Amino acid sequence: MASLGPVSAQFMRFEQPLPLQSGTVLPDYTLAYETYGTLNATRSNAVLVCHALNAGHHVAGIDDKGSAGWWDNLVGPGKPLDTDRFFVIGINNPGSCFGSTGPMHLNPATGRAWGADFPVVTVEDWVDAQARLVERLGITQLAAVLGGSLGGMQALAWTLRYPDRVRHCIAVATAPNLSAQNIAFNEVARRAIVTDPEFHGGHFYEHGVVPRRGLRVARMIGHITYLSDDAMEAKFGREMREAERHWSTQEIEFQIESYLRHQGDKFSDYFDANTYLLITRALDYFDPAREHGGDLARAFAVARGKRFLLVSFTTDWRFAPARSREIVKALVDNRIDVSYAEIDAPHGHDAFLLDDERYHRVMRAYFERVGQGCDV
Repeated sequence: MASLGPVSAQFMRFEQPLPLQSGTVLPDYTLAYETYGTLNATRSNAVLVCHALNAGHHVAGIDDKGSAGWWDNLVGPGKPLDTDRFFVIGINNPGSCFGSTGPMHLNPATGRAWGADFPVVTVEDWVDAQARLVERLGITQLAAVLGGSLGGMQALAWTLRYPDRVRHCIAVATAPNLSAQNIAFNEVARRAIVTDPEFHGGHFYEHGVVPRRGLRVARMIGHITYLSDDAMEAKFGREMREAERHWSTQEIEFQIESYLRHQGDKFSDYFDANTYLLITRALDYFDPAREHGGDLARAFAVARGKRFLLVSFTTDWRFAPARSREIVKALVDNRIDVSYAEIDAPHGHDAFLLDDERYHRVMRAYFERVGQGCDV
């Protein structure tokens, strides 16, 4: 399968304020995005890919830094989401740190970086922002919206907020809301950041510092939850970093410790602390059943007529298959067309990003179905 090769980010500015779920607005903002493939004459072959926590608009191809897109194994010529057939859009959500307006950008009201004053955003706010960009591209209905993890929540939200503007929803390794345990993990990670002395109440930009210690710990906590126990055991086990013990409580002794510290170091070099707080809180808040007395089936009643694919992975304990089955049941209760695949994979939550042949076969087959609804 061929690579998309070099790709470039584009930027779209919006002068009309974006109303937010919190009751505030985001004034004059810019969204970074990438597109792959060709929009057909009837503009019916567009697929929006929604990103998860630490990703962005760079979904596929090679950017100007030489980095492959975060879903490059799935999106491209001849791949399950085939860019020879579909026009694929990746959008960086507001509040992120990869080009779209976020906490590190200037607040027009103060003339200084937003920092902790950046408004709290939700999954629904992101979908509203995405809808504006898609409309600007001249697309009145998406062939499909696709996302994994937090991106899957956005894909689901599209069918609830803009059911007439999407035909298919593909939600992978996701949930209808976070469990108390998941919210707890997010809170511990946030505390690690806000208690870092370099955080300065979220206005660390003005001090020329980065709360790296907090970001490192946050990433280490998150990374543990993305891997299954089996995957961690197979990759690291109890292997020591060196032949002899240091007999120290602070030195790195085990390979798993070295790996987690390496992941934390990398993350602290490229991710923004305020963005981490915003995105994990958006995860916490997502709960479409809340406005319907906790009844998920009632929430999805507006999505009748749409078609869905839900995919989960057996060893994903952060977004367990049971959570996807909750969504499937709500759709079935509404007599909505839904396909469900539960993949027996050892990789945990990260499986949605990896090259599992069975998973990719499911995705390829479903996108064949999506393509049947696209005009030539």
